[in-house]
Amino acid sequence: MPIVAQSTETTDWVSRFADEVIEESERRAPGKPVVVASGLSPSGPIHLGNLREVMTPHLVADEIRRRGHQVRHLISWDDYDRYRKVPAGVAGIDESWAEHIGKPLTSVPAPRGSSYPNWAEHFKAAMIASLAELGVEFDGISQTAQYTSGVYREQILHAMKHRGDIDAILAQYRTKKAPKKQQQKAVDEAELEAEEGSGAASEDDGSSGSAGYFPYKPYCGNCEKDLTTVTSYDDDTTELSYTCTACGFAETVRLSEFNRGKLVWKVDWPMRWAYEGVIFEPSGVDHSSPGSSFQVGGQIVGIFGGKQPIGPMYAFVGISGMAKMSSSRGGVPTPADALKIMEPQILRWLYARRRPNQSFKIAFDQEIQRLYDEWDKLAAKVDDGSALPADVAAYTRAVGTAAADLPKTPRPLPYRTLASVADITAGHADQALRILSELDPEQPLASLDEARPRYDKAEAWINTHVPADQRTIVRDEPDAELLKSLDEASQQSVRLLLDGLAEHWSLDGLTHLVYGVPKVQAGFPADATPKELPPEIKTAQRAFFALLYHLLVGRDTGPRLPTLLLAVGQDRVRRLLGE
Repeated sequence: MPIVAQSTETTDWVSRFADEVIEESERRAPGKPVVVASGLSPSGPIHLGNLREVMTPHLVADEIRRRGHQVRHLISWDDYDRYRKVPAGVAGIDESWAEHIGKPLTSVPAPRGSSYPNWAEHFKAAMIASLAELGVEFDGISQTAQYTSGVYREQILHAMKHRGDIDAILAQYRTKKAPKKQQQKAVDEAELEAEEGSGAASEDDGSSGSAGYFPYKPYCGNCEKDLTTVTSYDDDTTELSYTCTACGFAETVRLSEFNRGKLVWKVDWPMRWAYEGVIFEPSGVDHSSPGSSFQVGGQIVGIFGGKQPIGPMYAFVGISGMAKMSSSRGGVPTPADALKIMEPQILRWLYARRRPNQSFKIAFDQEIQRLYDEWDKLAAKVDDGSALPADVAAYTRAVGTAAADLPKTPRPLPYRTLASVADITAGHADQALRILSELDPEQPLASLDEARPRYDKAEAWINTHVPADQRTIVRDEPDAELLKSLDEASQQSVRLLLDGLAEHWSLDGLTHLVYGVPKVQAGFPADATPKELPPEIKTAQRAFFALLYHLLVGRDTGPRLPTLLLAVGQDRVRRLLGE
């Protein structure tokens, strides 16, 4: 099978794929634009796992553009697929939507309150907006428009004429027991649950009853559902008769004039490869097992005079602390959800830095802070020339495309700092600006806009993904009882901190101060390194930090202390610490 080889070397996988795709395109269609493709089913929220279906060919297409070649990235919206089931957790729907099962997605009403004309358009719109924010260029193709306008008429008639050949290919797999799927390394415990994908991979490959095999399924002229059975077909006249098992409706139509139906999935996909001249298209694991649509399509595509695209199988995308995503369930994170809490560069980087056959997680929990720390360290290495070539390539692909760089935050302050400030100030922009302007007194922030959009993303994360009991609420009054109970050593540590506040009132200064107090108490210099200190100093530091958290916010932990002190303000810190 023409699957692109995926080595385990830590090289730039995008460049390697681009090399192969350009070479294959020149062999198949010299002088023509390179065609890469994705397919998305707007059967529900299009989630972050589906995004890999787009980002893999996007990154390859973008590399090809950077090299001066013309390239088209097609996204086929499978909006003429059947409505399979009512997804759980989608706002504005209930079980009454079950009456639409079997209809094309574009014939199902949009969820209540939506401004879009149908189900498919509602879920496409959110994805289109996210792709624009991510800088993804594509040509969208509505399969409803293609089928109902008769674009594929010749291909449909050709498939019906060669139905015996198609049936023979499919028959090779119908009686074979599918081998047990090879277990991929789990992204988290919930990854053991099977990925459902769009459901297209498990769709029926067409009827093979008493009337014979037919690779075409009409939508009923009465109830609009695809619960139909073709009872006869005449190759010469193209007359097709069918009955509907849902409502009992029956009719005879001329397929040369009829546009209300579609090829079954395992025939539809390879037909489109041939029709569009697709050179590169990835596929998920649900399409790549023996006998599945990608592998069977590799044989069926020849009936249409085409060749199977080259392309990798891509692995699952997980979410920190959540089960593997499936678009048939409600509440799964979408690209729009991720873009509320992270800049598009970060989301692009997550897909660019991992080979398609590698699973990875997208953090919606505290891990997002470490992710941003990693990103900022990489940016610094790229700037000073110390980053590895593959890391530079992934970074470059994340920050922009062949067309333009993505908009960026002018002053990219640490995400964890911004999140702490947003947490403490609870939406008060003037207070946030005051704190952030004191982080670096030599280069004070003049406007909150300098820290945007990163600040807005951090604030959204705090407001939507941090539980209320983990939010930071600064005390209104000193904890008089705790202050009275302090022993002499604790009182001394608080006094050392208070005495140094004015001199160290900056992020770096306060960091030096809070870590230095326990060192000075133990008789060491404030700037002594860990190697120069006994292990008990770390214990003393932890105890000192816990004391400060209790005095300031009434808990054992909280935001990083230097940020918290700046946020609370020097006068209020002094009052809460008993001065």
